Amino acid sequence: MLIETGRPTSSENRLEKELAVYDLLERLHIPFVRADHEAAFTMDACHAVSEALETPICKNLFLCNRQRTNFYLLLMPGDKPFHTREITSQLGCSRLSFAKEEDLEQILHLTPGSATIFGLMYDTENRVQLVVDKDLLQESCFGCHPCINTSTIRIKTEDVFSKLAAELHHSYAVVTLGA
Repeated sequence: MLIETGRPTSSENRLEKELAVYDLLERLHIPFVRADHEAAFTMDACHAVSEALETPICKNLFLCNRQRTNFYLLLMPGDKPFHTREITSQLGCSRLSFAKEEDLEQILHLTPGSATIFGLMYDTENRVQLVVDKDLLQESCFGCHPCINTSTIRIKTEDVFSKLAAELHHSYAVVTLGA
């Protein structure tokens, strides 16, 4: 695993959407540390990355209602279990489930295993409601993918929710999920 501060020195073998994340962070003057690693599709696979970056990894879940008309990107601590009934009652909606792969790709330009807040830069119609578990907001930093699951970045939580969310034109709702 390679750990570096900031963007990669070479853009070779990097996706355009990954490079767009680094451009965005630099434009907003948000510092970050990056770890390059094997593809991580699960939170278990992110455990070594979490240890290497010395920060918790954020679990990002792309959810929708049954009609696929309302979409939600839930950010929560990676070690916390998720139960749909907890979030539906707090958001005042019903029957949320994981969104389809095609919706993830169409709306956020992401593939399974790479869901991230950075996908919101492609949601120019604000179809996705950003939802954050209150415990994640208590972390000083957290790790998330830069639109690809072969890299993870450590970023200050304050920078994400004060600078980045505003730049992406997405307000966020705070929920309280059980331990």
